[in-house]
Amino acid sequence: MKALRYTKIGSAPEVVEIEKPTPGPGEILLKVTAAGVCHSDDYVMSLPEEDYLAQQYPLPLTLGHEGAGVIESFGEGVETGLQIGDAVAVYGPWGCGHCLNCSQGKENYCTNAVAEGIRPPGLGSQGSMAEYMIVDDVRHLVPIGDLDPVKNVSLTDAGLTPYHAIKRSLPKLGAGTFAVVIGSGGLGHVGIQMLKALSGATVIVLDVSDEKLELAKHVGADVTLISDESAAGKIRELTGGVGVNAVFDFVGANPTIATATAVAAMEADVTIVGIGGGSATIGFGSIAYDAAVRVPYWGSRSELIEVFELAKAGKVDVEVQPYSLDDAPKAYEDLHAGTIRGRAVIVP
Repeated sequence: MKALRYTKIGSAPEVVEIEKPTPGPGEILLKVTAAGVCHSDDYVMSLPEEDYLAQQYPLPLTLGHEGAGVIESFGEGVETGLQIGDAVAVYGPWGCGHCLNCSQGKENYCTNAVAEGIRPPGLGSQGSMAEYMIVDDVRHLVPIGDLDPVKNVSLTDAGLTPYHAIKRSLPKLGAGTFAVVIGSGGLGHVGIQMLKALSGATVIVLDVSDEKLELAKHVGADVTLISDESAAGKIRELTGGVGVNAVFDFVGANPTIATATAVAAMEADVTIVGIGGGSATIGFGSIAYDAAVRVPYWGSRSELIEVFELAKAGKVDVEVQPYSLDDAPKAYEDLHAGTIRGRAVIVP
């Protein structure tokens, strides 16, 4: 079968022929229908050799932690109500399944994953950018019914991650409040829609170009601003000097985090989602009183089910740019160049 693999540190990923996998005990084989492209993949491939090996990523590594497919076969001992041919999405942050957090469906916060060597697909385990993939346990499959896998596969990360980030702040986002979204790309443009569907907040969106802000307007942003050194002052003016009740930074670079903390109102939430390498300065006088700074990771299995319910209700629509598996390396070139509108999706 064909697969997109990272085969050599510092080199671009390549499409190669590998053996079709066979599911072992407890495993499931999926025929992949769609696989999402993410900046996290680019981050992994940008690591120097020392850091890559220190984090125990394998070589070669089949990329792709956003996956959807149809069930091809079951390994020995799999007990499930699912059937061969069912359409499913893959819940990506695999955990041990038996710690306290996993028992609550929060495998994104598994306390045993590191010690037991459990890694997400495409981020340690072999991923979804192939004609077939192995899923380690049936609990990591979520039925999607008639949802288009190409349009919705990215919800497994680009939907789940913003949903998890936003959900905890919803009590602060009633009528008359303000929320800021920094970055209207793959995750941000989904987050905007979720804020509009679930909260009463006025949604202010920052990004670096008019083209990117056009997408933000298209999916429901109330106010759009160029993300530069003047943005914080403009947001303060819009809010009467008070600041905003929640900020969701989908970039995570030093300049965007500085803007996020600068516009936070008293008791606001500042949520840093992006992996842009920045850090926040926190201390008395450097941020509004009682503002909370959070760095969440992915989301729970139950939250993924809720995200798909939003999609089924027509509340969330992911902007996608499809690529064939043969053209998958080009998708990463476009991602690195910043030319993808929304989310790139590989279609085997």
